[in-house]
Amino acid sequence: MKFILAKKEGMTRVFGEDGRARAGTILAADPVTVTAVKTKEGKDAYSAVQVGAGVRRTKNISKAILGHTKGKGYTDIREFRTDDSAEVGSTIDASVFAVGDVVQVSGLTKGKGFAGVVKRHGFHGGPRSHGQKHTERSPGSIGGSGGRAGGRVAKGMRMAGRMGSDRVTVTNLKVLVVDALAGKLIVSGAVPGRRGTLLEVVSA
Repeated sequence: MKFILAKKEGMTRVFGEDGRARAGTILAADPVTVTAVKTKEGKDAYSAVQVGAGVRRTKNISKAILGHTKGKGYTDIREFRTDDSAEVGSTIDASVFAVGDVVQVSGLTKGKGFAGVVKRHGFHGGPRSHGQKHTERSPGSIGGSGGRAGGRVAKGMRMAGRMGSDRVTVTNLKVLVVDALAGKLIVSGAVPGRRGTLLEVVSA
């Protein structure tokens, strides 16, 4: 299994051999370092490879993490479930991927704060006719007495609330460009998050 950590940089377009333009997302995939290898036979009882990315001041890192990473200051540590073997201290860079590889990208979506039902769930709101006053973007009835839930608000009722900052995985994306020297990948389509969002890129 191929995998790496990357940061979203923005979108562009890539022209294929047939002359057609395809939308793509530029990912900055700097080399990551293997910090731990877990095996089914070991104390962890499952197979995985843990990697660290970025550089951070050691004074800002807990002693537990410093001990685990042998004194290295990584900004992010992530784990990938895989049966593939790796050596602690080795590096993984963008060259593990090739043009045409199918990948899935996971990350946090943009946070949008507290949102109403029109923005959050696509409600149409109240009528824009004579007589209505303050109900243009209101949710309407949420149950109450004699409703389907017997006088209470049912679980899962779609209402206003915090929107965004959800972990989302986009699948079936193709690698369009690989620049191992610059540490860049371009994958087809859009991926979660804003510019600078840390993403997990894994071969499908």
